Amino acid sequence: MSPEKVMSKRQAMRAKRQRQARMQRLGMIGIIVAGALLVAAALILPNFRTSTEFTSRPNANDNVMGDPEAPITITEYSDYRCSHCGSFVFETEPLLVKEYIETGFVKFVYRSMGSWVSEQSLLATEASYCAGEENKFWEYHDILFANQGANFDMTNFMTWAALIELDTEAFRECMDERRYQTRAEQDSQDGNALGVEGTPMFFLTYSVDGVEKTRVIQGAQPFGSFQREIDAALVEMGIQ
Repeated sequence: MSPEKVMSKRQAMRAKRQRQARMQRLGMIGIIVAGALLVAAALILPNFRTSTEFTSRPNANDNVMGDPEAPITITEYSDYRCSHCGSFVFETEPLLVKEYIETGFVKFVYRSMGSWVSEQSLLATEASYCAGEENKFWEYHDILFANQGANFDMTNFMTWAALIELDTEAFRECMDERRYQTRAEQDSQDGNALGVEGTPMFFLTYSVDGVEKTRVIQGAQPFGSFQREIDAALVEMGIQ
C-alpha cells in the first residue's frame, strides 16, 4: 500500500474516532440533563397537582353542600395546611357524600381555623371564599388540599384559579382587597368558641322534639366513625 493510502486511512480512522468521542460526550450530556430534569420533577411535581378530577358536590352553594333541609348538619373546622384534613377530604369525605349527602340526610359545611397552622392557611381560606363568588368554592378547596406541599402564594393561587376556569381578574381583585379576611378570621373565632383543639374537628347538629343536639367527632376518623354517629342521630330522630 502506498504511503499516501496509509496516511488517508489513518486520517479516516482518526476522524471516525473523533466523531465517536463527540457522540459519547453529547450522549453523556444528554444523560446528565435528563437526570437533572427527573430530579427536578421528583422534587416539584408531587407538590403541584393540576388535576381537577375531584369529588362532585351535590347542591353546592358556596362552602355548603347537600340538601338545605337535611335533618343533620355537619360543620367541619379545618385547615388547608393540615395533612389530616387532607386525608379526610380524599379518603372519607367521598363516602360521606355518596352515603349521606347525596341521599339527603346530611348537609355539610366547611369552615376554616384561619391561620391555625400558618398565615398561608388564612390566605388559602380567603382564596377559597373568593372562588365561592363563582360557586367554585369546592373546586378550589380540593385543588388547595391536592397541593398542600406547594407554596400558598399569589402566583399559585392565580394558577389554580385559571385551572378551574375562574374569572382571574375578578379573583385577583378579591384577593388584593382581602375581601374575605374578616370572614376567615370569624371562622376561627367561632371554632375557638366551640372548643376546637385540633383540626379537623366536626360538629353534627340536629333536633329531637325541638331540642338541638350536638355530636362531636375529633380528627380524621375513618368513615365508620361518621357512620355510627350519623346513624345514631337518625335513630334518635326516629328517621331510621
